[in-house]
Amino acid sequence: MSEAQTSGPASGTPRVLVIDDSNTIRRSAEIFLRQGGYEVLLAEDGFEALAKVNDTEPDLIFCDILMPRLDGYQTCAIIKRNPRFSAVPVVMLSSRDGVFDKARGRMVGSDEYLTKPFTKEQLLRAVAQFCPQPG
Repeated sequence: MSEAQTSGPASGTPRVLVIDDSNTIRRSAEIFLRQGGYEVLLAEDGFEALAKVNDTEPDLIFCDILMPRLDGYQTCAIIKRNPRFSAVPVVMLSSRDGVFDKARGRMVGSDEYLTKPFTKEQLLRAVAQFCPQPG
């Protein structure tokens, strides 16, 4: 695989995966990220997300914590345990802003924590921390 293929499509646009069981959160994040110039991928739960991570190799992942079947902590831990994806930054999303939640996110390998509901500015600031600006 060439260097250009390992980071987003040929255009060099960073690819961001948003994992959340809330359609509203997924769509809001998609709109904000597209307005910021990023390529956006969406997943409803951890299982769907793991398949998309494997197939699309995103540059950054936003992962909700409270999801059915496979929660965000488990999803993040699985992604981070895979040597192929361990360097991909994961930002946990949660409506809870507790110290315990943030610490648990760090324990499973998350790189950042964003509290919902988030603004466009907060989301794009989080992306800018880990991905080069598109264009």
